[in-house]
Amino acid sequence: MRVGRVVSWLLVVALTPALVATQGSGAAPEVRRAAPPTPVLVAVRAAHRGDVDRVVFEFRGGLPADRQVAYVPRLFADGSGRRVHVPGQALLRVRFEPAAAHTDQGVPTAAPRRVAFALPNVLTAVRSGDFEAVTTYGLGLAARTPVRVTTLQAPPRVVVEVGAGFATVERKVWFFDRDRFVDNREPFFVPVTRLVRPGAPATGVLDRLFAGPLPRERARGLRLLRSGATGYDDLAVSGGVADLRLTGRCSSGGSTVSIAGEVLPSLKQFATVQRVVLRDAQGSTLDPDGPGDSTPECLEP
Repeated sequence: MRVGRVVSWLLVVALTPALVATQGSGAAPEVRRAAPPTPVLVAVRAAHRGDVDRVVFEFRGGLPADRQVAYVPRLFADGSGRRVHVPGQALLRVRFEPAAAHTDQGVPTAAPRRVAFALPNVLTAVRSGDFEAVTTYGLGLAARTPVRVTTLQAPPRVVVEVGAGFATVERKVWFFDRDRFVDNREPFFVPVTRLVRPGAPATGVLDRLFAGPLPRERARGLRLLRSGATGYDDLAVSGGVADLRLTGRCSSGGSTVSIAGEVLPSLKQFATVQRVVLRDAQGSTLDPDGPGDSTPECLEP
């Protein structure tokens, strides 16, 4: 009888392990595997190689399992859904999951939120999301061209190659010099050189303007003085007049300098432009038919 009871007890254990595990301290602890670490974006770099512009996203802790790169008409912020404005004639969305641009303590990494590049095609990279293990960027481009995505290791990197095998010409873009303004040393707006497509140089110059200064130019004190504007629209050059409308808000903030100090010289460098008519988002400007340049009332001090 004793042997039979032992065998029966062993059968109960074998057939009902969950029941035994709930009865007493002798149950073996459940083994759980730790979740793999979320890759952390630590850098965004870009360079021109041959006929392509290469944008490199560098990670710590491995590569994101899901990498999506696609052309989109607009870019929206992850989480809030608000519109994120990215200058350029084409927009490439780059999405990583799982991935973060901050540490476990919530501290942002060195990966930039917005950075400009002096490349033939890629103007800028703008982060639109770092939310719930999804990191998203928008790449503003001068033209829509073929794209290829590759990965590298040691360190982990995702490389986005954008076609840039087209002709370009050098033109100037004016930016606000913060240090000269603080020191009251004119001129307060100074030019830098950019590459633009020869077929539409005025459009290229304005796209480069709203992309902003390069990191090394920012280190020299150059800034994009937006005056609340998010971009421009309805640019037309005819009869020696460049006519365009700012998008977004428009305000000088009471200052004697505004975005007009960047837009006007950037457009008037062209022989086909003798005067500029700059309008606010509603299309208003002070003197559209006058002999000189015209700016909207919202940019008055």
